[in-house]
Amino acid sequence: MPEAVRIVDEPIAGAGTVPLLAVSGLNAWYGESHILHGVDFGIAEGEVVTLLGRNGAGKTTTLKSIMGMVERRQGSIRFAGTETIGLPSNRIARSGIAFCPEERGIFASLNVKENLLLPPQVGPGGLSVDQVFELFPNLKERQASQGTKLSGGEQQMLAIGRILRTGARLLLLDEPTEGLAPVIVQQIRRTIERIKAQGFTILLVEQNFRFAATVADRHYVMENGRVVDMIPNAELESNLQKVHDYLGV
Repeated sequence: MPEAVRIVDEPIAGAGTVPLLAVSGLNAWYGESHILHGVDFGIAEGEVVTLLGRNGAGKTTTLKSIMGMVERRQGSIRFAGTETIGLPSNRIARSGIAFCPEERGIFASLNVKENLLLPPQVGPGGLSVDQVFELFPNLKERQASQGTKLSGGEQQMLAIGRILRTGARLLLLDEPTEGLAPVIVQQIRRTIERIKAQGFTILLVEQNFRFAATVADRHYVMENGRVVDMIPNAELESNLQKVHDYLGV
């Protein structure tokens, strides 16, 4: 195991504290396909951390495993000191973890405001609808529009705004900038910066490591279903060749 990879209840390199989320020895399967092979990493409260890696490295499966959305998983996933590996997805969500999938999951039959109000609140500290509209003025203008009539960027804003309402302490964002215009990517970046400043903790799967570098504190690199490296954001520039080699860019 690389020296930078930390396991349950050990201080996180670069963060100096016990993790809010601690993943240790995580294995996951879809049917007979063994996707994750002993994943280890941790996230401190208030951090933005990214999972980087090529397509098929296991990044999205890691998010789904944290949420209990895979067919089978083994190992340890501790959130706020509580083991969640044996819990169903609804219990995990109620514990304070929210997932924003790459496909966004917007309900076509509901308008923007109805989509925002759909998830239940799981804890204090969530944003009000007005606060979401302040973050995303486009949504305020389109609040009566059906989900299917939104642009891709507006759907991403809605998907993020929806989980911000829940009061979840940990947000899992899967490829939030995928396929978006540069101006929308910058709006997503500003949003992540603002919600981090408000105390949210974020685990971000992102193909665009240059975008990730603008928002993240640390980066875990995945290959073949394992975490193989951890790079603090302050050291990213000096490790660009290594990152290029990992990502094949």
